[in-house]
Amino acid sequence: MGLSDEPVSLGGNNKGPSPYDLLLASLASCTSITLRMYINKKEWEVSRIHVRVDISRDYEEDCKSCTSTKKKIHTFERKITIKGKLDDKKMKKLLEIANKCPVHLALASKLDIKTSIDEKK
Repeated sequence: MGLSDEPVSLGGNNKGPSPYDLLLASLASCTSITLRMYINKKEWEVSRIHVRVDISRDYEEDCKSCTSTKKKIHTFERKITIKGKLDDKKMKKLLEIANKCPVHLALASKLDIKTSIDEKK
């Protein structure tokens, strides 16, 4: 993996994408790859797929149904633009396929992160 950094405003040197940039890029690239594989399999005429993902973070206290004020709600907004000859039925199917990309499924699932640390001597 290449260099990851934070913007100067957050104490970094702005020498690479931030961890959030990499996360968003993972979702965007996975979506694009998944769609391209499906489109190629179906032999549909599509010349371009563009996926843009943005994220917003809101404190849970802004959410009436949330119970903890220490966590944040992360909302990913994914915008897919496809250049090709597709009818509404095919576009609807591609939206369904986009929601099945492995990174989307991982992010949308209940996550359990287990961390260990070792001391090197």
